[in-house]
Amino acid sequence: MTRSAEFALPDLGEGLTEAEIVRWHVEVGDPVVADQVVVEVETAKAVVDVPCPHAGVVEALHGAAGDVLAVGAPLTTIACEDSAYEEHRTEERAGSGNVLIGYGTSSAPPRRRRRAHHASRTASGAAHDGSRTAHGSSAVVSHPVTRAPDAVSLNDVRTEPCPNGTGAPRVLSPIVRRLARQHGVDLSNVAGTGPGGVILRRDVDSAARPQPAQPTQQEGELRTPLRGLRGAVADKLARSRREIPDASIWVDVDATRLLEARALLKQRSGISLLSLIARFCVAGLQRFPELNASVDTERDEIVQFGHINLGFAAQTPRGLMVPVVRDAHRMSTAQLSEAIAHRTGLAREGDLEPKHLTGGTFTLNNYGVFGVDGSTPIINHPEAAILGVGRIIDKPWAFQGELALRKVTQLSLTFDHRVCDGGTAGGFLRYVADCVDNPITALADL
Repeated sequence: MTRSAEFALPDLGEGLTEAEIVRWHVEVGDPVVADQVVVEVETAKAVVDVPCPHAGVVEALHGAAGDVLAVGAPLTTIACEDSAYEEHRTEERAGSGNVLIGYGTSSAPPRRRRRAHHASRTASGAAHDGSRTAHGSSAVVSHPVTRAPDAVSLNDVRTEPCPNGTGAPRVLSPIVRRLARQHGVDLSNVAGTGPGGVILRRDVDSAARPQPAQPTQQEGELRTPLRGLRGAVADKLARSRREIPDASIWVDVDATRLLEARALLKQRSGISLLSLIARFCVAGLQRFPELNASVDTERDEIVQFGHINLGFAAQTPRGLMVPVVRDAHRMSTAQLSEAIAHRTGLAREGDLEPKHLTGGTFTLNNYGVFGVDGSTPIINHPEAAILGVGRIIDKPWAFQGELALRKVTQLSLTFDHRVCDGGTAGGFLRYVADCVDNPITALADL
């Protein structure tokens, strides 16, 4: 005898509430063993392999490549032998099970962005949802899964017929019904986006808002949904602009001796130009710790960190990412260079773990690689400052009392004016510029 066991998208932690299917590693009819990776999904932070805790034969795949699923939504249905099913149920009750490495649970509220619902999900998904078990731990259990914030259980719902006359049930929670009454929303006219057409809170919220006219797509237009990594970047940059009263300052600096020092160090130890500037930033933050900070808006406090987690912008095939080198203040220049190179490689391959994309306290952005001289970079929320570096080009420069052709670059600092005034920000930028101008002396002091 066999039983059908449903496996749902697990809680991926870091406040993530949804993921996009990248590709399936199995097909309907394939045999699977316990903890076998069955699907690859992309979150706003990284691409993740998801293992399934059930052993048996794949009965159904609830979604196709490109579909966006909420945490708690069905991923696969596995036909299990009775013995394997009972063994798994015993493990669930005991709270055991493998974890998704690098992820932890989070209570952060979900982003309320409406997603298209995949037609392959059925109303039975809601019935399975009621039997899931939540586990609160620092690691995510991949089979007892916490339901998505908008998911509903058959223990606290009632069913109502769909308005299309098909008799298919529409499952509504008491919270959804009350919210609909408060906003005067006729639920018979609301299309549910939950499993099997379930009406969720976000559906009522959407129906209650005035709906603007949808633009007509013109010939040749390309519309790309703001989701995944692109959506996460957009959200963070928009939040930075909304919340942070930023100011920018900049300075031109002679980088001729910096290039000479880099050429010498690269031959001996492979130290990169970016790592040298990163080293100067770390030293500057130790002298001006006000910029190694964040603002706690809920408590109206400036939080100054005792550690320096240095983020650096990296352009990858997936878009802009900001890998983080933790405890950069404890590293030598060579160690910092190695860490930056390692994170850059992982970012370009799409293999960065979430812990390497979060927790930064200051960001360095080398936009000079794009052939531009200057910029006013947007602060990587919730940090307090970001340093930008332009391209290094030949320019006439006053050097030792004479006009000479030197290698010149522009440094720009955008900072949160709540954490410090212009004197502190200017002092930090001037210190980094002096290090670039005379790197040998600066490195000897570090």
